[in-house]
Amino acid sequence: MRPLHPIDFIFLSLEKRQQPMHVGGLFLFQIPDNASPTFIQDLVLDIRKSKSIPIPPFNNKLNGLFWDEDEEFDLDHHFRHIALPKPGRIRELLTYISQEHSALIDRAKPLWTCNIIEGIEGNRFAMYFKIHHAMVDGVAGMRLLEKSLSHDPNAKSIVPPWCVEGERAKRLKQPSTSKLKRIISGIKNQLNATPGVIYELSQTLTKDIGRNPNYVSSFQAPASILNQRVSSSRRFAAQSFQFSRLTHIAKSLDVTINDIILAVCSGALREYLISQNALPKKPLIAMVPASIRDDDSEVSNRITMILANLGTHKEDPLERLKIIRRSVLNSKQKFKRMTSDQILNYSAFVYSAAGLNIISGLMPKRQAFNLVISNVPGPREPLYWNGAKLDALYPASIVLDGQALNITMTSYLDKLEVGLTACRNALPKMQNLLIHLEDEIQKFEALIEKEKEPLKEVG
Repeated sequence: MRPLHPIDFIFLSLEKRQQPMHVGGLFLFQIPDNASPTFIQDLVLDIRKSKSIPIPPFNNKLNGLFWDEDEEFDLDHHFRHIALPKPGRIRELLTYISQEHSALIDRAKPLWTCNIIEGIEGNRFAMYFKIHHAMVDGVAGMRLLEKSLSHDPNAKSIVPPWCVEGERAKRLKQPSTSKLKRIISGIKNQLNATPGVIYELSQTLTKDIGRNPNYVSSFQAPASILNQRVSSSRRFAAQSFQFSRLTHIAKSLDVTINDIILAVCSGALREYLISQNALPKKPLIAMVPASIRDDDSEVSNRITMILANLGTHKEDPLERLKIIRRSVLNSKQKFKRMTSDQILNYSAFVYSAAGLNIISGLMPKRQAFNLVISNVPGPREPLYWNGAKLDALYPASIVLDGQALNITMTSYLDKLEVGLTACRNALPKMQNLLIHLEDEIQKFEALIEKEKEPLKEVG
């Protein structure tokens, strides 16, 4: 047995019937042309016959305030095989994923499930994997699933995702002395970071708040339909976009890919809110997770958040892009002056009130940001599962009281894979955001045909 980490405890405490706290991934595969008619059934049977034993955290279940090994692990409880009703369109697939993503995971067992889904048009099948955020974060979960696949289309070995040893499993095996040294080192680093944090906090108070137009505080996000209490019903929508289109736009306008992605999301959100007669007069604020890792390790979660002004009060896409770029650049320049430990401490202090509000849910309409927009780099080479090529991977995330929409993206090969997770009741016709995203990309493509001058203004 091992005690719950404080962050694990927070994720578990946040969970309510209307607020599941798991993350997921939808993996879409192309069945090989020369495959047997029983390809999927054989794959499922091989997994069921496998004697592979799940490793931590996949064999851990809750026992009060501790994680305990499940001595009666039953694969049938976690691993399921289903078939879509005909005609097996992507629409039916996403409807099923929406329903599955709405359901809580049974806390009496290890907190994960895996579904193999057949009957999808185009000779395809899917895997939907969900796991509680207390067991693994979304990025690490996606990485574990990727490690269970192969770069070799001829490889036939099956390594179920729950048998892939990740960094967390390795850390759990470390001797107590090693863990103690890491804790002492962490405390020392925190103490050394304090003077720098105090300086940056003083700069924020004296030079940023109320004086710097590019600084985004945790008090300026407007009330919107994105920020209301959520129900237990989820809608999941997903689509792929050619990455080359975005890189071409970014290069033409002399900005970063992330700038363009945020600008496209901004325009799509603006159009969606206009269609709902719900566009706030003030610009929406997005929370953008940012990695602050300063080494090559995969130990712990080393991320902070950047608050980006989406400029949704502006109709002109280029004006919105300038606003977004300046607000993001302002945060990046501040973080460049700090070490990763200083950034973590600074963020913990500046956003503590916002965090308490999210945890308590007392004021869902008064949030530090209106939504989360996350972009995680993914594999650049094709992946296979027993010869079946992975066509697409779409991330599914968490929505909370006060945060009814989450936009999570990852890259795969030459595509940007977009997963939208929302409260079905709070945001009607949310799937139209996918249409608006395509429209915004086309707007920028049309603009760069007219605007040959690079976008240089940043201040």
